[in-house]
Amino acid sequence: MATACTNGLDTGFVDLGYMKVAALGVVQGITELLPISSTAHMRIVPALLGWKDPGSAFSAAMQLAALAAVVSYFWDDIRSLAVGSIDALKRRDFNDWTFRFVMWVGFATIPIGVAGLLLSHTLNTCGSPLRTLPVIGISCIVMAALLALAELYCNHKRTLDHVTLKDAMIVGFAQVGALIPGVSRSGSTLTAALFLDLKREEAARFSFLLGLPAIALAGLKELWELHKAHLDLHGWSVLTLGLIVASISAFVAIWGLLRILERFSAWPFVAYRGIIGVVLLVGFYAGWLV
Repeated sequence: MATACTNGLDTGFVDLGYMKVAALGVVQGITELLPISSTAHMRIVPALLGWKDPGSAFSAAMQLAALAAVVSYFWDDIRSLAVGSIDALKRRDFNDWTFRFVMWVGFATIPIGVAGLLLSHTLNTCGSPLRTLPVIGISCIVMAALLALAELYCNHKRTLDHVTLKDAMIVGFAQVGALIPGVSRSGSTLTAALFLDLKREEAARFSFLLGLPAIALAGLKELWELHKAHLDLHGWSVLTLGLIVASISAFVAIWGLLRILERFSAWPFVAYRGIIGVVLLVGFYAGWLV
């Protein structure tokens, strides 16, 4: 599949135009926050439609759409944590749970922040070896297996108000896996939270709240990289449309994920991830996908 570069950045989305980017924005928004790998879908969908790969810069910038969706959906939680932690600081009550939780989220963001900086040139460069279909396919299958184990062997009884710094750091280190295309940020953090015996809907909530700083930093960093690469006005307008569409679809994805986890389990995502992984590997080695 052809790629496009702007000063070393993979910017295939620019040549796709508004309608195709809007369509991919829907796909990106839905898959970004579900544990099914947005990167896998950003390779499969364009390939099946005969479109150019939108590029890793598009996927990275779309983090801001995920950020907007998570902040709007969990606004009450975020406001409560912000107000509570500020109030605790004023009272110098450093044992307050909201203050400690906010600090834990900050500490848990350090691993992916460091790893992201170290791997930034490899992750988003044109022709990145990590963005190949075999890597994405194997990642999907491995994560499907881990998610299945979390469903089989964990009791899912803990609630968010019982999490500790150790829990936050475990999920934070798991988040580093999201740098590997196909793993999925939501998939890695949700799976880790389920292994900690959190209730399914609480695990998803923990996953989203803990991922907020990393999502924001990744998106803003990519915007800065695109600015430094002198992306033209047309490119910015195409990206903006994609962000708007992806934000709306990501909000719907959060709602859907929580309903599925509350009423059923993570098994639908286990099956779906496994199928996607097999399709990618078979398609690549059979020559259907390139």
